[in-house]
Amino acid sequence: MNTWIHDIVTDVPTHAYDQNGFVREFMKEHVPGDRMTKAILHKIYSASGIGTRHSVIPDFAPDGETGLYFDRETNQILNPGTGDRNVLYKIWASKLFVNVAKTLLETTQTPPESITHVITVSCTGFYAPGPDYDIVRQCGLHDHVRRYHIGFMGCYAAIPAMKLAQTICLAEPDAVILVVSVELCTLHLNFSGDTDAMLSASVFADGASGVLMSTKQPKKGGLRVGDFRTRLTPQGEEDMAWTIGDHGFDMVLSSYVPDILQSNLHDILAPLPSDITHWAIHPGGRAILDKVEQGLNLPETALWASREVLNNYGNMSSATILFVMKALMTSPEPGRMLAMAFGPGLTVETATFEKP
Repeated sequence: MNTWIHDIVTDVPTHAYDQNGFVREFMKEHVPGDRMTKAILHKIYSASGIGTRHSVIPDFAPDGETGLYFDRETNQILNPGTGDRNVLYKIWASKLFVNVAKTLLETTQTPPESITHVITVSCTGFYAPGPDYDIVRQCGLHDHVRRYHIGFMGCYAAIPAMKLAQTICLAEPDAVILVVSVELCTLHLNFSGDTDAMLSASVFADGASGVLMSTKQPKKGGLRVGDFRTRLTPQGEEDMAWTIGDHGFDMVLSSYVPDILQSNLHDILAPLPSDITHWAIHPGGRAILDKVEQGLNLPETALWASREVLNNYGNMSSATILFVMKALMTSPEPGRMLAMAFGPGLTVETATFEKP
């Protein structure tokens, strides 16, 4: 018995920021440090491979008003507490979770009453009753729908969420499952001159995505779900980490992460399927994509979808891999897709899918 992805839906907040113009110069003006710090910032942003990032924060727009993060009258960066940031998370995350779920029901022509399970994914905020509850109430699902939340796992979390959905489908062939991921990474923006903080501030963005899964093959398109694998690298525990601080969530993103991934790629993927035609690699940053491409000896065009998503949206944590898969899913070529995402630990999750 097979499990199928019927459709992938993506969404982003309305505020879009130009990476190499406005954002780069804004950060150079407001991150504390000397001339050398400004030069490092300029290089980090210019070499990021990102053109645009989206955010729920309107404060930084050229025509924006004073808000939680920036006082326009004094030209001062504000440093709100974690509680204030989480208030914004609840407001905006709920909207995006519900929007993606509603769109999935519409695009797949799925009656709300047929949904049996809801799986939500996020590592950038918390509230209860949570987004799973919001989806049930606002999308008209039965109140006995079974709900699960995968929280605080980081950028790879959408893959174990799909694995959970597959496990449920194989145990319950009549299951119809919504999986929705929303990440509002920019709520935890930190204007620090620390190298790790500057790196994380240069790549993370806000976005939402979701899939509808069942054992019923779609009449048109879709992806047949294959195998899932999890690996922990021997090193990297301190190079990618995510903790709750007094002023947002503190992200550690070391410049060593791309090298750690590259040195462990063959062990992670062994035995590597020989018939991969579509590569959905989580665009954690340009250097990561470069190292994966080099480590697997892939042609320059192999990671086009990952680079396109990185350029247009940045790194939206767990929501990002579905953006890449959607781009590949809508391309006309059939074949086997390998998805790979990674996060704190260093944890690497992989999955295979078939485009019939």
